[in-house]
Amino acid sequence: MSIKLNERGRGKFKPAPDYKPEEVKQLLMEKINDELESIIEADSDFSHDDISYRKEKMNLVSLFSGAGGLDLGLELAGLAAVIGEEAALEAFRDKETYNKVRHQSIFHTVYVNDIFPEALQTYEMNHDKEIYIHQKDIRKVKEFPMGDIVLGGFPCPGFSEAGPRLIDDERNFLYLHYIRCLMQTQPAIFIGENVKGMMTLGKGEVFKQIVEDFAAAGYTLYTRLVNARDYGVGQIRERVILVGVRNDLDFEYAFPNPTHGKEKGLKPFVTLEEIIGDLRENPGPYFTGSYSTIFMSRNRKKRWDEQSFTIQASGRQAPIHPGGLPMEKVETNKWIFPDGEENNRRLSVKEIKRIQTFPDWYEFSMGDSQKLQYNSKLDKIYKQVGNAVPVLLAKSIAQPIADWAVQYAKEKAVQSNQLRLPV
Repeated sequence: MSIKLNERGRGKFKPAPDYKPEEVKQLLMEKINDELESIIEADSDFSHDDISYRKEKMNLVSLFSGAGGLDLGLELAGLAAVIGEEAALEAFRDKETYNKVRHQSIFHTVYVNDIFPEALQTYEMNHDKEIYIHQKDIRKVKEFPMGDIVLGGFPCPGFSEAGPRLIDDERNFLYLHYIRCLMQTQPAIFIGENVKGMMTLGKGEVFKQIVEDFAAAGYTLYTRLVNARDYGVGQIRERVILVGVRNDLDFEYAFPNPTHGKEKGLKPFVTLEEIIGDLRENPGPYFTGSYSTIFMSRNRKKRWDEQSFTIQASGRQAPIHPGGLPMEKVETNKWIFPDGEENNRRLSVKEIKRIQTFPDWYEFSMGDSQKLQYNSKLDKIYKQVGNAVPVLLAKSIAQPIADWAVQYAKEKAVQSNQLRLPV
């Protein structure tokens, strides 16, 4: 490949040549072999007997799972495909009600992998106890369990427009281990998510190479830049979605049309008033502390009738609550709170959960450390929530797959008497 991996520094970038698919696959396998040779612990730590499969469902393997926003969205889409959209969304509001019906989803998660301990604690607190939760660096997982669908938003610091955008940042290449999972297990479909910046890094050549690498693993790729607010999320959040369908399957994925917007026939964008207006008097805990010069270099505050700025994976960088006076620009790269810092606070944990479309009943772990100050513990939740895929965006992206999966299950049930719809 044309992209540096092992040398430090920014390195020199040369556009990837137009390799043939066979050449791409060969180069990909060489890179994967290089990665495998560098693994210290070549042990997956689990046996296949530890994985609880369901023959009547589409079994999911979740990589880079975090706190489970993408996974929860798929589960909800799978439930809607079985019991109906309205019934699924109504059940989702209440933990007890949802737990009674969530097992009917056509999707069943069997394995979860991440290295963020607090996020995995959160996952365990909110999901089926049968799920194998694996806290381990994906580069040190030798063999992955089988699954019908693989999903995960591979880490993005090296792609982010807010960061240094290093082309040779080693985190840019964790997607290779996602592909390694695909090549080992050959699931029917995969779903990936990443930041907008991955499309422009290296003048677009990095994204081009990533798409070619996924395609070379045996998949037809569907990619799109989507904005979460177009799908009922009260937040301006642009993300790249990658959906791969195994080449032998008779299924053509189509991205869902926006449901919200200013165009005729669409629902209005969801506003902050609708999402968090009832939390004015009881917002719950929020990150405290002064605001840096960089933070105050631009507007960080939306009105009640607008959508939130993107929720960041940091308490210190959380948007400002919409109450009080708007921020005011006083000079280039300098904004102020005209009613004073004391009257302006960051969005609370409960508020950002709502904005990311997690239900109120979804619990988040601060971890077990007694040494950390409360602000630092709270920041672990901000990180989990900010890193997550908004649940309703994930549901929208997954709904066409869920609807296909239900039909596929029906056909297989007729053919083999093995697959059946959940009761």
